[in-house]
Order: sequence, then C-alpha cells, then structure tokens
Amino acid sequence: MSDFRGGDFRGSDAGVSDFRGGDAGVSDFRGGDTGVSDIRGGDAGVSDFRSDGHAAIDWAADYLARVHQLPVLAQVAPGEIRARLPDSAPDDPEPFADVLRDLDEILLPGVTHWQHPRFFAYFATSASEPAILAELLAATLNSVAFLWRTAPAATELEGVVLGWVADLLGLPAGWHGHIEDTASTATLAACIAAREATGRDLILCSEQAHSAADKAARMLGMRLGKVPVDSEFRMRSDALENLSDAAVIIATVGTTAATAVDPVPAVADACAASGTWLHVDAAYAGAAMVCPEFRWAFQGVERADSLVVNAHKWMLTPMDCSLLWTRRREDFRRAFSVVPEFLRTPDAEDALSLSEYGPALGRRFRALKLWAVLRCHGRSGLERHIRSGVELATKFERWVSETDGWELCAPRRFSVVCFRLEGDDEHNRELLERVNATGEMFISHAVLNGRYVLRLAIGQLNTTEDDVRRAWDVLVREAARIHQVPRAVDRGVDG
Repeated sequence: MSDFRGGDFRGSDAGVSDFRGGDAGVSDFRGGDTGVSDIRGGDAGVSDFRSDGHAAIDWAADYLARVHQLPVLAQVAPGEIRARLPDSAPDDPEPFADVLRDLDEILLPGVTHWQHPRFFAYFATSASEPAILAELLAATLNSVAFLWRTAPAATELEGVVLGWVADLLGLPAGWHGHIEDTASTATLAACIAAREATGRDLILCSEQAHSAADKAARMLGMRLGKVPVDSEFRMRSDALENLSDAAVIIATVGTTAATAVDPVPAVADACAASGTWLHVDAAYAGAAMVCPEFRWAFQGVERADSLVVNAHKWMLTPMDCSLLWTRRREDFRRAFSVVPEFLRTPDAEDALSLSEYGPALGRRFRALKLWAVLRCHGRSGLERHIRSGVELATKFERWVSETDGWELCAPRRFSVVCFRLEGDDEHNRELLERVNATGEMFISHAVLNGRYVLRLAIGQLNTTEDDVRRAWDVLVREAARIHQVPRAVDRGVDG
C-alpha cells in the first residue's frame, strides 16, 4: 500500500501523507539508525524493535490495502482457530516474524473484518490511519492514568479532547467529560452516580434501549422498568408514571435496532418534575451532532445529567473510546472517589485524578488516538464521513422502496436501514445467512413489532456507493434463489 493517508480518509494529499514512508506526516516508522536497537538488550527472540516495527507497519498497510478482497465474515467454524494453536506457550523466545506469519496463516482466516468497506452489521466502526498510529504510540508510552501524577499528559489531554468534541457536537459549556471503554461501562457509571445522588433503586428505559441497561440493573441489584414505545419505536413519554422510585431514566438517541430517537425534551420534563437523573445514550448517533442538519434529533440533550457518545462507532476511532459527559461532576466524584493511603499525593487538591470519576482505577491513554483523529481529520473530515454514510443509506433505502417484493420496516433517521423481504420470517432468516455466507458483505438483524428484519448499517470509512450497490445486488440475487422476488432491474438506481 503506497499511500496510507489520514487527512482525508478517502485518500487526499493532506494529513498523514504516508503511513509507510513518504515525504510528510509520518515519514518513516524507523526514523533513523539510532534508538532502541534491541528491546530485550541482546537476548534472542525479539532481535530488533525497529525492523520488527517496520514489518508490523508493512503488515498493517498491506492489510488495509487488501481488506476489501477478503471475505467480510470469518469463514471458520467454532473451535477451528483454537485447534490450530499450541496447547501451551513456548519455552524459549520466538522471533516476531513468526508471530506475523502465524497472524497471517492461523488467525487471519478467523477474523471478521470490521475494516472492510462492506461491513454493514451492527454499527460499523472504523479505525482511521492516524488513530492506528496513535494507538501504537500510546502502547509505547504505556501510561497508566489513575492519578494525575502517574500520567499528567494523559489526564490533561483527555480533558482537552473531551472539550473539543463537546464543542464540535454543540454541547453546553461547563460539562465535565472523561473516557470509558464502552457505552455499557458509561451507562453503568451513570446509573451508579444516579443511585448515589437520588437514593433510589429503579432504572427506567424504553423497550428498545440497549442491553447495557439490563446489565447495569443486574450488576447493581437495581430494579429495571421498560417503558413502551410508539409506532416508530420511540419511548412513550406519556407512559412515564410513578417516577418517585426512579433513580435514572435512560433516553436513547439512535436505538440499536431501528435508530429511533426518544423524545428527550418530554423525558427531561418528567425527570425535572420527579428529581430523576436523565442519562442520554447517543452511543451511535451522537457523532451526527457534528453536522448541524442532524441536531434536530438531539433537542433536549443539553438538559441531560449525563450523556454517552462512542467515538469508536462513527468518529473514525478504533475500539475502545466511549465519551461520557456530565453536568453533575461532583455527583460522579462522590459516587466513585475511593482514595486509600497509597493513592494520596500532595498535589491532590490542585490536580484532577480520573480514577475518582468512574469504576476503573487503571486507565489507558485513550485520548491520544482521539486527539490524532481530531487533528488529522478535523471537523470537515468528520462532517464528510457522517454525511457520506447518511447519503449512501438514503440511496439504499430508495432502492428497497422502489423494488417490488421488499419493504422498509422503520423510518431511516441516520445511516441504518431496516428492511426485509415481504413474506415470512423464515425467508428473511435464510436470506441473512445466505448473503453473509457469500463473504461479499455482512449484515445483521433485529426484531421489530415481532417481525424479523434485516439491518444495513453504513459507517466504515472506505465504503463507497459501489460497495452499497454490490450489497444490494447480492441481496436481490440471493433473495431470488429462495423467494420469487423481481431482480434489481426495476430499482431505479441512477446515482
């Protein structure tokens, strides 16, 4: 792969100009003949950190150049990879070249390729080139950010980038933000803070909310109530009754199945009247707030007590990087601050320690990759990425609606289309298995109104209209083999 660019994720001349070695940006992973020549100090095994680093970067660049040629879904059976691996670790050091060889020969066949442009399952996630490099650098620094003293740069950069993203999303000034691993952990943290702040033990969410709410209730020993949804799969705010026991209501902007948008202003009114904590789960759709035209979906979010947005879903950042903001910073601190003697430091009064605001003590330097994304892609790059996904989803939605024998199953709000073959659920289950088995694409399913539906979610940074056209052609082709559905000649695809 001759050009591993980052300024424009589709391949422009700006940003990180060459991942493997160009004239600008990251010009050379080795950078010269001095430095760490042998990470082990001369022992056998890892003989040369620089040469091994070159090999790893070459592998990564070559992989990204050819990932579109690989089957999207891993073509292995359960246990097949394990059977090819030794029963025990080696007694003696092995060269890193052997690790790369086995990655290619043993592990790669068992990889489902989330970096593939036709990965359309769940919510697509993309690791852009600047973020990949930043992950390498974060691992090199190996910062452990439980106290400000243990990682001043990681701690302060995290605050800065959360402020930058809050500004990009149009969030109110003065919110405190930090990074968790996933939205499930962020939701758990919000529920803990809400319980401690209110003294109540009930979590409320819609029937379409993410399973993170179920896990939080189970882990915390709290009760869980599910609020019914309307015909468009949005929480019915008129069904919010008897909130005196509710510690927190979780409203979702972009539900997992149908990307429904709960009526946050009405839910916020109910929370204000009852003293209930409002947590907004915008893990997928929150990134769309970068684009002003999508902010209609986020009305009322500024009234939330906490908000989660996953940078690792739609913001070109690899797993894991879940952004959690709150306007009740001290409630989080009261819920999580445990400072035994060995963690006490003389700078505690003047410095913020992130371990006091969430469940974990040790914390990775996650902010570095997000910082790289924001600097190398900028607001304009994020806007292009999000708008491209929505535009492609809009075209796919039109193809479905204009073709006999297919139906749309939920309003499309962002870059996810819910659809199905007309007919019974079994045909749709079979269609899902058939198209995924081709290796040409990967989609997932949901159940809406008791019906099995297919979901096509666009979000991978290299997805083009040709990829979406190909996915539609595969769907129509495989459907014709199991169900008498007209082929795509009448779909009206004109770009």
